[in-house]
Amino acid sequence: MPRVKRGFKARRRRKKILKAARGFRGGHSKQYRTAETAVIRAGMYEYRDRRVRKREFRKLWIVRINAAAKAHGLSYSRLMGALNKAGVALDRKVLADMAVNDPAGFARLAAMAS
Repeated sequence: MPRVKRGFKARRRRKKILKAARGFRGGHSKQYRTAETAVIRAGMYEYRDRRVRKREFRKLWIVRINAAAKAHGLSYSRLMGALNKAGVALDRKVLADMAVNDPAGFARLAAMAS
């Protein structure tokens, strides 16, 4: 009975890992064993940071809204509370964009809130 060679399946699996490791430095992109650990670790960071990105952007929007609110004599919390009470259904992303790109529109919202 002839021996069984590993064939294309193992090669296909290794090529998939090495392709995912392209752009990594040194042996992390050349050697299968180190590339495999690097790809797994990169995937873990990628998964985690998709959630972290959402937090970071929300923090950035809040900082921008607060800075614009302060320019109109309001605090962030008072502005958001007043806008909610007034029934303004704009999220933080839109408010932050208005604060940067449409100061006149944001001023109208701030006037509604105060």
